Amino acid sequence: MDSVLRAVAIYLVLMILFKIAGRRSLAELTTFDLVLLMVIGEATQQALLGDDFSLTNAVLVIATLIAIDVGLSLLKQRSRRVARLLDGGPTIVVEHGKVLHERLRRARLDESDILEAARSAQGIVQISQIKFAIIERNGKISVIPD
Repeated sequence: MDSVLRAVAIYLVLMILFKIAGRRSLAELTTFDLVLLMVIGEATQQALLGDDFSLTNAVLVIATLIAIDVGLSLLKQRSRRVARLLDGGPTIVVEHGKVLHERLRRARLDESDILEAARSAQGIVQISQIKFAIIERNGKISVIPD
């Protein structure tokens, strides 16, 4: 039972920490992000398994994590409020060629991030050519040309 409680606690802590970190950290992994995720994975493994490295304990922890994930996905399907709380929603950061600086600041992005997405997706080189730039729930930036 200790393993199940550890799995639940670690799942919730990681979910909260990644929510605090924001969508930007999920959009594209840099080398630093990959190393950080590997370290988090190792620390999480130690916290989840403790001193019990048995196959039974590992299976129990994995089953618990999957059950939590499935349970939350079912809960999100039933409740828009829960889905919004867990996944957030899209955020418009450029509207009709005007940068919405406060939203951009809260997302910890800058204009160069928007322009990079605009160049790679649409070949756009100026903010004034963007009708909407939207940070999607998954952290990607969608650009709609003017």
